[in-house]
Amino acid sequence: QVQLVESGGGLVQAGGSLRLSCAASGPTFSGYTMGWFRQAPGKEREFVAAISWNSGGTYSGERVAGRGTISRDNNKNTVHLQLKSVRPEDTAVYFCAAAETESIGTMTGRLTEYDYWGQGTQVTVSS
Repeated sequence: QVQLVESGGGLVQAGGSLRLSCAASGPTFSGYTMGWFRQAPGKEREFVAAISWNSGGTYSGERVAGRGTISRDNNKNTVHLQLKSVRPEDTAVYFCAAAETESIGTMTGRLTEYDYWGQGTQVTVSS
């Protein structure tokens, strides 16, 4: 069982950057594929980025491509999301998620392939 706690959300001005963190509990963190997702009010949860267990592979969703960077530190059981040049449409609750397996589905953000979810952290981008 993995527990995930996100932090780093808040109010950001458009054009600025944000860095979110996710702290994971559990001895097998290094074996999980990790992902970031977000959900805006009235919209479906969407994929932001994913990273493989050894950081050998990363993949970003279309809407953050070129602006988002996902990273992880297996020694500290943390995963981070850096998003630059933020826009008002980046406003959402951001969720960290963990998948026990690595697959095309997990790396491209198929929600049903993620096994554990955090509670989310709110990010609001002001124009």
